[in-house]
Amino acid sequence: MKHIYQFILAFAVAVMATTNLSAQEREIIVPNEEDIIAYTLDTASPYYYTNLMLKYRLGNEPLTAMEYYYLYYGFIYQEAYKPFADNRALDDMLSIMSGIDPERPTVGQLESLIERGLEAMEVDPFNPKMLNMLAYAYGALDDPYREKLYFNHLNGILGAIELSGTGLKEEDAWHILMFSHAYDMVASKGYTYNEARIISRTTEFIPLTRKQNNIKGFYFDYSRVYRNKPDDVTIKRDRTWQFNGLKPQEYK
Repeated sequence: MKHIYQFILAFAVAVMATTNLSAQEREIIVPNEEDIIAYTLDTASPYYYTNLMLKYRLGNEPLTAMEYYYLYYGFIYQEAYKPFADNRALDDMLSIMSGIDPERPTVGQLESLIERGLEAMEVDPFNPKMLNMLAYAYGALDDPYREKLYFNHLNGILGAIELSGTGLKEEDAWHILMFSHAYDMVASKGYTYNEARIISRTTEFIPLTRKQNNIKGFYFDYSRVYRNKPDDVTIKRDRTWQFNGLKPQEYK
């Protein structure tokens, strides 16, 4: 069965049924630190972090929306969470993508994209850009199983962020673990945007280039990023890679 894989990241209905609801109607689960710690560090919990990450990486069975939620927000309590670490493998992926003809990618380019993508996961396993490019690469290599796996991961992670708030007000900001995830979240909805503005010590606002559907922009809570900042690091925000830079591709 063929489907269109949109690089504007339209949400998969099976994964993101809640996105058909308005921001006011959708269930909101603001991340609670005590709750996250209790669920992800308890070996008897269905959301025990080691098991969640293993399930995520193996891809043998689908994750639920709540499993993605605890997987994403539980990452801050793992030693691997270093939001200011360089991710050179991701930079390499973006460089490779810039040289790919999306209509005629070479096997070598696609294999390099996957190799660097798996390395990029070690730094930021939930990076939407990376998950998007991996889904593209596997699809172009006619590997529908892994294409679907990373497409589902992509929607699951964006869905976890969307569960955390409405994004429409400072007090209902979406909670992110990496600054780039905020830009990716906005890009996933097909919006174009301007540079983020700092609203407070914990919140930033990403304005849209033009008001759409009565929305001027979105608010993001970056407090988890900030409290994991090394003293000798200066905060800087990289712009996201534009997901809609590729035409829709068709896969089996």
